[in-house]
Amino acid sequence: MIRHLTSAALAATLACSAAALSAGAARAETFTLLVTPSTVAWGNYDPAGKPALTVKSGDTVMAHTLLTNNPTGLKANGVPDDQIEASLKDVYANVPAAARGPGGHILTGPIAVEGAEPGDTLEVRILKIDLAIPYAYNGFGPGTGVLRDDFPYRRTKIIPLDREKMVARFGPNITIPLHPFFGSMGVAPPPELGKWDSTPPTVIGGNMDNKELVAGTTLFLPVFVKGGLFEVGDGHAGQGNGEVDVTAMETSLVGTFQFILHKGEKAPYPRAETPTHYIAMGFDDDLAIATQKAVRNMVEFLVTQKGLSRDDAYALTSVAGDVDVTELVDRNKGVHVMMPKAIFAK
Repeated sequence: MIRHLTSAALAATLACSAAALSAGAARAETFTLLVTPSTVAWGNYDPAGKPALTVKSGDTVMAHTLLTNNPTGLKANGVPDDQIEASLKDVYANVPAAARGPGGHILTGPIAVEGAEPGDTLEVRILKIDLAIPYAYNGFGPGTGVLRDDFPYRRTKIIPLDREKMVARFGPNITIPLHPFFGSMGVAPPPELGKWDSTPPTVIGGNMDNKELVAGTTLFLPVFVKGGLFEVGDGHAGQGNGEVDVTAMETSLVGTFQFILHKGEKAPYPRAETPTHYIAMGFDDDLAIATQKAVRNMVEFLVTQKGLSRDDAYALTSVAGDVDVTELVDRNKGVHVMMPKAIFAK
């Protein structure tokens, strides 16, 4: 059974060294993965992708990521040249067009985990998320967002970020607390799916845009290929559920992740855990079907991990779970169910 952490256990885990995770385990290491033209996957999760880094279970990686915008666009919208990251300029100048797409996200990775094979689960502990730049942007364009007919033009807004106070200065008298998270975290798809577009989330995770996945939370992903091939990017300083105009507060982030491999314990679908909640997810082009998937996945979690009957699991999801719309704009819509941990006896 996959071990789900209580709030106290999660806090203790973050405070302990990774070497103490299992008796007799080899000493865990910490790696830094910078953004370069050779350490990004532009717009895809690829089962044939070449790892940018290979780690062991228990290891920690500090991964730098880039926002999903280009230097020309940022400069045209008023960002000073010296605030446009050199790594972003390097990636745009030196990643060949043939290596880009079909999606537009610049993802850091892949990160391979030794021993990961189809049928396993990769646990990704999000230990820390830091802002990399002092601004974010929000933008929409023709054919995007929920109100595409109402806003059939392109617009980008640069939003200053106050890293000391951890707020965004959206406009006069509008200050937004920051809750940084990665819009896209996922693994490579089954080989038969080929190179997966980074835009629609699916069973691999990917562009989930789930604002609950902040520092201190844990993500569980099914493994479909050798090494798992984890990728991360699409940094957000904050977002509202739905992400209705197609973007959040898009920014570059630095994430610190610990990878734990669960052999032979395949998760049927991406799941997550915060210090206070269990999260089940569902993705589909049809919002109703995405909702059914998320609820079904929560029922399955309660049956297999909490020992409830299917009837009781369904009933508990109705009386105690919150069904939230994750995002509405990435072709596959996202729905997640939040189940509070406090209702379960310790």
